[in-house]
Amino acid sequence: MKKIATIGAGNWGTALAATFAQLGHTVTLWAYEAEVVESIRARHENTLFMPGIKLPENLSATGNLGEALAGADIVVTVIPSHVCATIYQQMLPHLRPEMIFVSATKGLDTGRLMRMTEVIRSVVGPSFPPRLCALSGPSFAKEVMRGDPTAVVVASDDRDAAQQVQRQFASRALRLYTSSDVVGVELGGSVKNVIAVAAGVVEGLGLGHNPTAALITRGLAEMTRLACACGAKRETLAGLAGMGDLVLTCTGDLSRNRTVGVELGKGRKLADIIGSMRMVAEGVKTTAATVALARKYQVEMPITRQVNRILEGEVSPPEAIRELMERSLKEE
Repeated sequence: MKKIATIGAGNWGTALAATFAQLGHTVTLWAYEAEVVESIRARHENTLFMPGIKLPENLSATGNLGEALAGADIVVTVIPSHVCATIYQQMLPHLRPEMIFVSATKGLDTGRLMRMTEVIRSVVGPSFPPRLCALSGPSFAKEVMRGDPTAVVVASDDRDAAQQVQRQFASRALRLYTSSDVVGVELGGSVKNVIAVAAGVVEGLGLGHNPTAALITRGLAEMTRLACACGAKRETLAGLAGMGDLVLTCTGDLSRNRTVGVELGKGRKLADIIGSMRMVAEGVKTTAATVALARKYQVEMPITRQVNRILEGEVSPPEAIRELMERSLKEE
């Protein structure tokens, strides 16, 4: 059994921490929100993000990063992409070379166009070479909490680190595959959120299943083109972290990014939608970063570009769909 620090107590962070605790690990969950810490300590329940769901009694919560990280063997970060660098800077005095760092964040650094493991390495690397893994795949937190069978991927350049995470995190309900393709796993998990916004727009406009199927298929093509241009393996995007997560996020009602798209399709303003959400929809910030990354690598991503134009208020959802349909004809 290991000591695991889970940094971030939103839906996914809470679900992972609870899963680790159920396996018998010593788990400390760090939460930014004081009310989350208090509710877990007092009632073994995350009343802000997972109300009504009892958490294991051996799961402890804290708002102090040093306390969460003390003696930890594995550090799992489940935090919004835009605060990753800041949180790791705050964590740095408490980190040790023997720790394994697992990023479960599905997003990009919008300023530097970096994946989360790249962000972590940029912060920790000057002190010591971090043992880094990326965890991704089709995994709604509430279904994991229910014990529904779920399969994900842990990717790392460090094969031993990936295998350790695989062994320590696997349960009857959570199956982990290992991969050496960190680029593909992280980009698949990030860019699928952009396509999910587009799928939500289709739903919000009241359109049928045909456009959703087309978006998923052509969205996968866009994800694959970009990931491969960045050095990923094509087969990774056909796996759990690519197609698997894309299908889930584009079709499941629990998807925050799809929900943003649905509301946009209904005519609501982006600021109002975001203001009414407790959890971060990573696809909103990731879209602009993906467009910039595609421009950098000269990759054509028409769906992503139209999602970005909708988010920026340049076109309406119906106009964006019309422009996609009227593009010049070509081979698949």
